[in-house]
Amino acid sequence: MTMKIPSALLLGCLICGNAFAKEWDFDVYLDKTRIGQHTFSLNEANKLVSQAKFNVKVLFINAYQYQHTAIEEWQDGCLKSLEASTLENEVATKVKGNVDSDRFVVNDGKEQKALPACAMTFAYWSQKMLLQTKLLNPQNAEWLDTRIIKTGSEMLDVKGQKIETLRYKLNASLADKPKLNIDLWYRADNHDWVALRSTTPEGYIINYKLR
Repeated sequence: MTMKIPSALLLGCLICGNAFAKEWDFDVYLDKTRIGQHTFSLNEANKLVSQAKFNVKVLFINAYQYQHTAIEEWQDGCLKSLEASTLENEVATKVKGNVDSDRFVVNDGKEQKALPACAMTFAYWSQKMLLQTKLLNPQNAEWLDTRIIKTGSEMLDVKGQKIETLRYKLNASLADKPKLNIDLWYRADNHDWVALRSTTPEGYIINYKLR
């Protein structure tokens, strides 16, 4: 079995000793099989904290393993700094970025890029993200063309209760090559992020369900 989980799903961060203003704790499923957990936390200082760990088994053999951590600092809805590390099937990558004067400079260890000063990653928790046409992938530093549209409202089962949600479709590409195909759901009453579904390049379905 070969697969690659879209890395922009995995905005990971690890930080200790802070009180969090908001937390999203998801079980993650590949098709109908639980493969791990992903927790996002946002503290009072607008530092995003998330941890993701996935393990896909086939016939009791570890076919795919993924760990991703990152720290994202935000100010006035703009990314102030980024530090991300990923271990995917024993292949390690690191990305760092910081605001420098009138630009956001990001480095993946091979190349340095200068982006607009108010850049954003795939910050699903932020309503401002839904208005963006360019987003930064924190795992590989790709600056992606992004199209996000509202597709309507629907009732969704969230933590055992049916609630009214707003659904959005997110498609991202690089040099006209499709990269991401994601559906997002937000509560209709307060716009809180409650669910995510993505189709991998191999056609697998990944679902994020709140614990």
